[in-house]
Amino acid sequence: QVQLVESGGGAVQAGGSLTLSCAASGRTFLGYAMGWFRQAPGKERVFVAAISWTGGNTYYADSVKGRFTISRDNRKNTLYLQMNSLKPEDTAVYYCAVDRDRGWDSRNKFDDEYGYWGQGTQVTVSP
Repeated sequence: QVQLVESGGGAVQAGGSLTLSCAASGRTFLGYAMGWFRQAPGKERVFVAAISWTGGNTYYADSVKGRFTISRDNRKNTLYLQMNSLKPEDTAVYYCAVDRDRGWDSRNKFDDEYGYWGQGTQVTVSP
């Protein structure tokens, strides 16, 4: 049974930083891309960032480029999201996800490409 557990969320003031982690377990993730999505209150879930299995390829939403960094440690089956220069509009529940299939392409920017999801971790940024 696949399990994704996010951690590292919390409350921070604008301009601050947080690092989210997502621990994956239950099966091999060899060859699978992973991603971060977020959902603000009253809004749909949106793409934040994605990373290929090797870590050599990444996508970022325009709203977080230059501020967020996605990375992964395959030895630990853990995905990370380093978030700097946080803004109030970054307030949301953040979810990690694992691709349905092996490989990497532009579909990794869309949530229907992902088959496994964590429960989410709340990030709140105050002005």
